[in-house]
Amino acid sequence: MNQSPAVSIFLVTAALLLSACSAEITPVAEQPAAPASPAVRNEDPLYSPTAERDYPTSVYWGDTHLHTNFSMDAYIFGTKLGPDDAYRFARGETIMATHGQPARLDKPLDFLVIADHSDALGAMLALEQGDELLMQNETLASWRNILSGDDSSADHSALHGVQTSAGLPKELDAESVRLPAWKYLVDTAEKYYQPGVFTPLIGFEWTATLGGQNLHRVVIYRDDAEEALALVPLSSTSSSDPRRLWQFLERYEEVTGGRALAIPHNGNLSNGIMFPLAELEFGDPMDAEYVTNRARWERVYEVTQIKGDGETHPFLSPDDEFADYETWALGDFAGVPKTNDMLFGEYAREALKQGLRIEAEFGVNPYQFGMIGSTDSHTSLPAVDESNFFGKHSLGLEPSPERWNTPVGERDGVVIPGWLMTSSGYAAVWARDNTREEIWDALHRREVYASTGPRITLRFFGGWNFTEVDAQAPDIAAVGYVQGVPMGAELTAGAGQPPRFLIRAMKEVNGANLDRIQVIKGWTDAEGLVQERVYEVAWSNTDTRRPDEDGKLPPVGSTVDIASATYDNSLGSGELSVVWTDPDFDAQRPAFYYVRVLQIPTPRWTTHDAVAFGITIPPYVPKLTQERAYSSPIWYRPD
Repeated sequence: MNQSPAVSIFLVTAALLLSACSAEITPVAEQPAAPASPAVRNEDPLYSPTAERDYPTSVYWGDTHLHTNFSMDAYIFGTKLGPDDAYRFARGETIMATHGQPARLDKPLDFLVIADHSDALGAMLALEQGDELLMQNETLASWRNILSGDDSSADHSALHGVQTSAGLPKELDAESVRLPAWKYLVDTAEKYYQPGVFTPLIGFEWTATLGGQNLHRVVIYRDDAEEALALVPLSSTSSSDPRRLWQFLERYEEVTGGRALAIPHNGNLSNGIMFPLAELEFGDPMDAEYVTNRARWERVYEVTQIKGDGETHPFLSPDDEFADYETWALGDFAGVPKTNDMLFGEYAREALKQGLRIEAEFGVNPYQFGMIGSTDSHTSLPAVDESNFFGKHSLGLEPSPERWNTPVGERDGVVIPGWLMTSSGYAAVWARDNTREEIWDALHRREVYASTGPRITLRFFGGWNFTEVDAQAPDIAAVGYVQGVPMGAELTAGAGQPPRFLIRAMKEVNGANLDRIQVIKGWTDAEGLVQERVYEVAWSNTDTRRPDEDGKLPPVGSTVDIASATYDNSLGSGELSVVWTDPDFDAQRPAFYYVRVLQIPTPRWTTHDAVAFGITIPPYVPKLTQERAYSSPIWYRPD
């Protein structure tokens, strides 16, 4: 066999080396032990600094508020999909929706909370199966006939107004009915839990409704099945007082050694009682115990979802040109009309402001909450992209030519048409890993933010020493955590100097460009009155856009083609970064700051429906949307 010169040289060299050292080869058993690795000294430079990184590096996306057919109202509205379907869909699988349409997320979610109502939990499924206790009640037996179709004369629509929190047969709340349902939900969450890949957090919705006024909370546990099964979820049929829920959560932690939190939502349907200002929901005055317990248990607020956006209202924020976004302000669940005085107790920004005032009186801020979004979908499908929206529930609100005008609900003559549904939202959390503990901890420390749907990446830090150069750092978190605090945290006095905020927002991959970054500030003035201001801090197309003398920025424009439900990214920016300093800082006054990021205009879900189904939608129905993200605030304290 012929060998190349290179191979021949290699073989000769190897032979010479072996010959030279063969006399010195030591048998393996007699070789000295390899020297131990040198100890790493604190002063040694790290070759792999990422190995020592101890701050959250990943943003995880999820829905903390999804209903399946284990919720009584979802079942009555026709939802056929259960918990297994919900988890499979959230993980990215294709699912057949209740009315036979294939549904799939463009990108899977990282975590999910199935938050079925604790009232009558799983009871309709038990009734369908002929549960002995339930069938002893004549009303429930007649319901079964209606739902099964055995009674051809029955009016199925008579069940659509049934509420899960009042006036129901007591058998629906029996522990013998709810416990098996709860165990199934918990066991199913365990089945789909893949730490590091997909996280089902265990939870439920406590559906308190005081005379039609919304006081709903979603409860989320940090724990696994053993702890979650120790107590059957509290039903609101016994009481609609949130203090009763907090007592239950305290008992849960005492019994199990676990952790829990509660997330309020839809203050816009509370007719002024979600965020009481002085008098509580039940008439007694606000006291130190109330503010302390609310601050302890309610660390975040669901600020945007299908039943409207809850950041602020144009009546409360008349100088904010973006305040009137997906506003639901028609009244409460009982159809009681809305009045302007109610709005002060309904919206997140006003609650954040009033929290500063209440803290001055009690020493604790009951409304020091972070902000997230979630869907509150009752279809088992957390799908809220404008072009992939599966609606509030399965009674005419899944994709169809008619859903724009199908009532979402009706109470005492107040009809909410389908086009008012908001295709929103998701929760984003900054965490070290995709596990129950890490995601829950991020919620608890408020290092979270809300999106109306787009997966915008948002970082927000506050400190005293950030410089303009930091805004251009490849990894601003490496600077932010060392020199400041992240969203959800507090800043204390810095020698009278104004705080500096490090902010970066990046568009969703394959999504719409960004229009601008705004900072919303709230504070108490020298007279103890609450104030607010919106600052434009970074924006796109700077060559053609400049704020006017009042600080107002011209609109970014629009590329939306209504006829085809399309847009392009010739406007806007893929990324915006800035270090911003408060020009109106008063070191003596408490304040909060949060970030609002706006996309360029894109087609709303109603426009996508019009094109998909070849229909004409009336002019009064919105055709465009300017989607957004809201960070959790950073609070400044004078001492």
